[in-house]
Amino acid sequence: MRSVLGVVRELFRPWRDPRTWWGLVHLTLGIGGAFSFAVVFALLAMSAGFLFIPFLWPFAAVTLWTLFLTGRFVGHVERSRYSALLGVELADPVPRLQGRHVWNRFFERFRVGARWREIAYGLLLFPLGLSTAMVALMAWAGSAALLMLPLYVHWLPEDTAHFGLFEIGADTPGVFAAASAGLAGLALFAPWLTRGLVRLVESVGRWLLAPARPDQLGERVRQLETSRVAAVDSAEAERRRIERDLHDGAQQRLVSLALGLGAARERLETDPERGRQLVAEAHEEAKAALKELRDLVRGIHPVILEDRGLDAALSAVVARSAVPVRLHVDVAQRPSPAVESTAYFVVAEALTNVARHAKATEAHVNIVRSGNRLVVEVRDNGIGGADTDGGSGLAGLRNRVAAHDGRLHVVSPPGGPTTLLAEIPCGS
Repeated sequence: MRSVLGVVRELFRPWRDPRTWWGLVHLTLGIGGAFSFAVVFALLAMSAGFLFIPFLWPFAAVTLWTLFLTGRFVGHVERSRYSALLGVELADPVPRLQGRHVWNRFFERFRVGARWREIAYGLLLFPLGLSTAMVALMAWAGSAALLMLPLYVHWLPEDTAHFGLFEIGADTPGVFAAASAGLAGLALFAPWLTRGLVRLVESVGRWLLAPARPDQLGERVRQLETSRVAAVDSAEAERRRIERDLHDGAQQRLVSLALGLGAARERLETDPERGRQLVAEAHEEAKAALKELRDLVRGIHPVILEDRGLDAALSAVVARSAVPVRLHVDVAQRPSPAVESTAYFVVAEALTNVARHAKATEAHVNIVRSGNRLVVEVRDNGIGGADTDGGSGLAGLRNRVAAHDGRLHVVSPPGGPTTLLAEIPCGS
């Protein structure tokens, strides 16, 4: 008896699994791949055409550059769709561009197979999405039509349903046989077919949008090694900064405080008025030293961040900002302390850059948790021109984020505005 019930439960398992219904939504949305197909195909055709005419090669370069950008956009959107609807996390296999100049970065794109696979996915998305969506929808709609046939067959011409090679009349036993087939289709065939089509689409996505094995594994190891080295360099730079701040700030004030108290002790008996004045000056030096130590500790790891989280800690940063800032934090589940600390310093350093370099009149900070990623966005209406390879502190932020296997993107055209976007994995 138990084995029979087990078989029945297994047969109807797709109905209890939310992935069946989210998979159906995913398949249906695949029809939207017509847009990516049209754009990618047009850019490929234009690039090929321009390459045969030498004086049109500049236009070929522009269309090829646009083609790679379109492929990246399609890849990002599709990986997000797989994550949101199917719960399938596809790691981005495209390495960060290393070239320092525009042309170096342009030709570097040609050597990355993952970028070409994204373009191939943009071409394949429409025929694959259309065919799988049509098959799935026809299975569900056809089964429902057969199940409801006894209810509407009398409204058909000649009270007969025509199915190509055969037909079913209203007064024939075939009506109830069709209804039984429709019931079986809705209960078993359509759900299992949907799951099979989802597996097919998922396998194509893993093949074209995720890191390949084993050649991409070596590239992934190199990326992790690079991020580890960057994290070590960032930690060493932070240690030197703390040492310098202690030496130039609090240490000097404490030395001055000790000298002032020594002088005050000598004067208290011979010149009480001057002694009291020296004590008062030493008191001010002590308060200044305490303030510098508090600022230094806050720069290492603010206590309020550990106690109350990002919203409270960044509210304090925003309150001290020289530029008006609008803050929005939507993090229902707190990430690990290390991720929180990285997000805090990304925002703090970004707002410091806004105040120093951007000439902005306002800024916006948005922090949300999307699945297992913490997304940090900082926008301003300044003059733009920020460069992660420059000396504005953005290179250090990129190293901080890379240490968590995250990504930092900066869009800052001359004239502005500037948008900084950090995506930090936070599985905890």
